[in-house]
Amino acid sequence: MVETQEIELRGHIIASGVMMQLTDRVMDMGGNFEILVFEVGKKKTDTSYARLRIGASGKEKLHAILSEVHRLGGSPVEVKDIRLVPAEADRVVPKGFYTTSNHPTQVKYNGEWVPVGSIEMDFLIVVDPDRKTATAMPLGKIRKGNLVVVGEQGVSVTYPERPREQSTFEFMHGTVSSERPSETLIAQIAKEILDLRKKGGKIALVGGPAIIHTGAGNAVASMVRNGYIDVIFAGNALATHDIENSLYGTSLGMDITTGKPVTGGHNHHLYAISEIMRAGSIRKAVEKGVVKNGIMYECIKHNVPYVLAGSIRDDGPLPDVIQDVMVAQDAMRKHIHGCSMVLMVATLLHSIAVGNCLPSSVKTICVDINPAHVTKLMDRGTTQAIGVVSDAGTFLPLLARQLEIQSQAAATGKK
Repeated sequence: MVETQEIELRGHIIASGVMMQLTDRVMDMGGNFEILVFEVGKKKTDTSYARLRIGASGKEKLHAILSEVHRLGGSPVEVKDIRLVPAEADRVVPKGFYTTSNHPTQVKYNGEWVPVGSIEMDFLIVVDPDRKTATAMPLGKIRKGNLVVVGEQGVSVTYPERPREQSTFEFMHGTVSSERPSETLIAQIAKEILDLRKKGGKIALVGGPAIIHTGAGNAVASMVRNGYIDVIFAGNALATHDIENSLYGTSLGMDITTGKPVTGGHNHHLYAISEIMRAGSIRKAVEKGVVKNGIMYECIKHNVPYVLAGSIRDDGPLPDVIQDVMVAQDAMRKHIHGCSMVLMVATLLHSIAVGNCLPSSVKTICVDINPAHVTKLMDRGTTQAIGVVSDAGTFLPLLARQLEIQSQAAATGKK
């Protein structure tokens, strides 16, 4: 027996590709659809509207299809209030609870639409009846008695639309390629950064140790010094090798300028950690004149915050490294708030970790020499990212140079 349900789609559903994604998803899952109403906007600023009847062979298959469609912004024609069930104990939640995407979300409560605050993927939604608020929360922070949204009833997701203005993110949204002319692309990314800075937006860098290994550390240090980076997310390795480079001119025992191993250089990263431990922290090492240059030095000198999240493979680690991963997550979320763009360079695990904390409205650029790493980030839910397949040692110096060229041109009134 065929089960059906009518859904609606609103917005720039053609230009953003949502309509095509939705119909493809229905067919891929073995369902069918009938377009009942399709009102197409006549101008670029006009939105479109579609009403479709989704069909499937059985209630379970239809429910699975509707769940996927829901993530793309498709909602039932008749929307009922959300269903709330109290958590029976701390971190013990009702079965069938709703899990969020990183897209803007609203819930219908007492007949009114309430925006969900602190949206992040793979969270639950908790409603406070007294304050009439809805908040996205991680499973580990749910407390006994919290009213948790169960099922998708009364939940509305706004799928991100492609920006109407001409920008890097308009023609590269959700793509990965090493084929594009890199200097042209980097110039466009630099322009995006400068435009966001003018509007008061924050820029975050998620960086891996390859930034130091490939000789791009000076470029990042100059970007911090010149105010183009507002916060850095990394691990023990980036900071350790940056400090190793500052103290000994090496990274993992390799001379940065020649690329050749240095006698006894395999100990340098441990020596670097030991010197920071002796000083007490990276800040104290800078203040005492132990560390005199590099990315971490510029962060201290220009009050740029950083979050160093630890892992099981760390040496040391540095005293600044947060070894409790849940504490590290919260530290990242604190600094992610207000970010307009995130640059992710040469670090798969930290990029996925930060990506999982980002709303889909944050412009995200992932740079890695391995195309599979860039694709994996998007597959894990950070669909707003654009991918650049490039070596950190090539990308970052070119980006730093473009930022200086364009900022100087703007200062002198040149185009």
